[in-house]
Amino acid sequence: MKPGLTATAALIGRILLALMFVVAGVGKIGGFDGTVGYIASKGLPLPAVLAAGTGALELVAGVALIVGYKARWAALALAAFTLLATFIFHAYWSMPAEQQMVQQLMFLKNIAITGGLLMVFALGAGRFSLDKA
Repeated sequence: MKPGLTATAALIGRILLALMFVVAGVGKIGGFDGTVGYIASKGLPLPAVLAAGTGALELVAGVALIVGYKARWAALALAAFTLLATFIFHAYWSMPAEQQMVQQLMFLKNIAITGGLLMVFALGAGRFSLDKA
């Protein structure tokens, strides 16, 4: 594959992966009380702290991934967060039957996103990044 095409695909891939996190981070900050309530509904401790931390992580690591700054570490942090959140918030096997199909799709989508993030961690951000690797 041509180097320019590889670098362009890596850039587009990073942007597409990160967009979800940036939007979610802004949403968590903008809808802080709702985020706290949702986290609390799952029985997690310190829901306000978790809401603030996850909002900040998604926003900061998402932007870092887009621009390719410390992209490997941003991708690894987002992968770990996504994997953990997937098992907590999309445990489709323990949900009512009418919710299982949608939650299984959300679970598998998050697993796929985690895979993409791990590829960025393994291979780097690409040439069109601040990391340039």
